[in-house]
Parts: sequence; C-alpha cells; structure tokens
Amino acid sequence: MFFTRTHRCQLAIQKEDLKNRLIGRHVKIHDLDFEVFEDEDQSLIIEPHTEQIEAIKTLPTTEVKLTAAGDKTNVVIISKMRTLDSGGPQLIVIFCAFLFIISVVLMVTSREAILSYIFAGLGVVIFSAFFIRMQTGYFDYVRKVRSYVTNKGEVPAQAASMQALGI
Repeated sequence: MFFTRTHRCQLAIQKEDLKNRLIGRHVKIHDLDFEVFEDEDQSLIIEPHTEQIEAIKTLPTTEVKLTAAGDKTNVVIISKMRTLDSGGPQLIVIFCAFLFIISVVLMVTSREAILSYIFAGLGVVIFSAFFIRMQTGYFDYVRKVRSYVTNKGEVPAQAASMQALGI
C-alpha cells in the first residue's frame, strides 16, 4: 500500500530472450541472495532468500510482467513489501500521522503553542529517521532489483549496431 513501487520500461530484446536471461538466476544485493523464478501466470517473481539472515530487514518481493511488442518487450516491475515485514513500517507511518494531527489540534484549540511544536517536531524527527532508514534499506533493494532487470534486457553495443545494420 504505502511502499509499493511500479516501474515501466521498454527493452530492446525479445520477451523469450529476456525470460531466459532472468529465470533461474540468483542476484546478490548487499550479501543477500534473491532468486528469479516464473509464476503460474507467466510473470517472473524475484524473492529474497531469508533463511540465512538473523537481522530484522524489510525486503521487497518483485513481480516482473513481460509483454511482447514486436522485437521489443514492455516490462512492468512491481515491488511490494513482504506481508511479514509490513507491520512495523505501517505502524511508524500511522504514529507519525497521529503526532501531526495532535499538533494541529493543539495549535487550533490551545493557547500553548510550544506543546504543539514539540509534537510536530517529534513527528518530523521520527519520520525523517524512518525515511532515511527506508531509503538505505528497503528502497535500495527495490532500486537494485529494478536495475538488475533492466540491465539484463540491454543489448550489448556491438550486437545492437549489427542488428541496426541488419547483419
């Protein structure tokens, strides 16, 4: 809900070639192994292997939908937070929202502005720390998985020039 990211792109490679480049591969991101496999609805799933980690991490599950468009492939990459991991971040966002609501209500109804500023400042500090942590953790995984998929779909420069010449 809050943490779902969708990326659309078109790659200059055929759908089956891209599938063959991705399926069964393992991606290592920050010493964590992600595996690519095909789902029953013909989309690709990229899931982390979390059996070996003992630290608490918020990790994405990524679905890659491929659609053939002639010699190119339309790719939709949807990264969602695992259901197991979603509780903590959602609670932090809701808590920060309550802090902001309380500060606005206190500002409107009370003559004591200092208490309102304290609640607003506390909300900003907590949300800022949370935002930085999510950018260096969860969203970094999302960016790196997206980059991996798009890099696998790139045609090497020599092959692209030969393809453009019709060789």
